[in-house]
Amino acid sequence: MAKIKVLFSLLALGLAFASCDDNDDTTNYNDLSLNISGLEDLGSDYVYEGWIIVDGSPVSTGRFSVDASGTLSQDSFTLDENELSEASTFILTIEPSVGDDPAPSAVHILAGDFSGNSGSLSISHAAALGNDYTTAAGSYILATPTDDLDTNENSGLWFLSLASGSPAVGLDLPVLPAGWNYEGWAVIDGTPVSTGTFTAVNVADDFNGYSGVNAGPDFPGEDFLLNAPSGLLFPTDLAAGVAVISIEPSPDNSASPFLLKPLVGNIPSDALDHVTYDMGQNLNFPTGTVTR
Repeated sequence: MAKIKVLFSLLALGLAFASCDDNDDTTNYNDLSLNISGLEDLGSDYVYEGWIIVDGSPVSTGRFSVDASGTLSQDSFTLDENELSEASTFILTIEPSVGDDPAPSAVHILAGDFSGNSGSLSISHAAALGNDYTTAAGSYILATPTDDLDTNENSGLWFLSLASGSPAVGLDLPVLPAGWNYEGWAVIDGTPVSTGTFTAVNVADDFNGYSGVNAGPDFPGEDFLLNAPSGLLFPTDLAAGVAVISIEPSPDNSASPFLLKPLVGNIPSDALDHVTYDMGQNLNFPTGTVTR
């Protein structure tokens, strides 16, 4: 009987130690809060994900979506207190909603360094797009160089300048980091139609699906002559439309222009072909703060 009592006493002592070990979690947690405006709904295939940089390595802070009004589905995230206190930088990326790599994508849209317990977020941070676009400028002409007719010249949009009398570069844009492309757009009867994506302003873009059979100039742009999207008729007249340069994530989340549109030009209602028109800056970019 004495042996049985000793055995039960040892068993109880072991369970007590095991219980202490199980509850010996010394990790403390704190919240990271986001206050961001200007983001848009990415659709069902992509989400936003936050990251803190701790000793040079990214640590996910969590994923969220944004609704049509720009409201974040979640703006507070519980993280390891030590990692959060040691974080130097916050980065916001765009990630696939399914089958995502555990590492950050190349599509960094906002970033900011912590100063004390908070940081300001912008696209101009070196860990995001790295530029504020205050020096961006652009010009365009209407012309249809990819066919031999001269009766539809207002049906083509080319981001070039004829100010010198010869075709020249019409866009002054910074080089994009990995994960981003520029894209040209013509807004035709309220519908944005792509002219193609590009990363260099002095070469043709990657699309000519609406153009004629002749080669176009070595600049971004498009003739709207063939294969009109549903609801539109080509050739058309781009007068009174809008010329747009957007910055698009790669891979792209949508067939519509992304929220970053640094250059916009309202095409005059009496626009003439082969006349150089200037674009204006449109620097309504997302901004915000991060707090720990």
